[in-house]
Amino acid sequence: MGEESSKSKSSYTKETVISEDLAEEAAFLVDRLLSRVQLHGDNFPAQYKSFSELTRGCLKVHSIHPGKVSCILSVKSAISNIYRSMHGGAVGAVAERVSIACARTVVGKDKKLFLGELRMSYLSAAPSNAEVVVDGSITKSGRNITVVAIDFRLKDSRKLVYTSNATFYHMPVASL
Repeated sequence: MGEESSKSKSSYTKETVISEDLAEEAAFLVDRLLSRVQLHGDNFPAQYKSFSELTRGCLKVHSIHPGKVSCILSVKSAISNIYRSMHGGAVGAVAERVSIACARTVVGKDKKLFLGELRMSYLSAAPSNAEVVVDGSITKSGRNITVVAIDFRLKDSRKLVYTSNATFYHMPVASL
């Protein structure tokens, strides 16, 4: 992954699998997206960074393939609610971050992504101190739109606890 990614904090672990079919630049962008703020680079106002910092500290990349990203999420107290399960806002924040990372594996760097829809289904609860496998996969990708499906499953039982679908519009829109 080069010198630049080894100097900064990485979201990869020793077990991270990066597909040989995936361009090195795409893998670098996914790692960078999951390990630091992308919007406005390092000049993003500090008062808006806190929740991203909380969720990113709990999320580690497991594998990256074209159109697929898999992460391990540790449900720490920072992202838990008063019922000692994962907070709904944290589920949404993780779903958004993983869906953007997944879309970036197939959408070129020259295209900006606009999140048009993020739909969540809360099926069960992920208890505090549990590990959750977050799998993102592209369900549709065309010239102007990319749709990503995200599944949250408990690592030990593989029980499905949350699902999400994200629709991204590519900017600028391709002309006909």
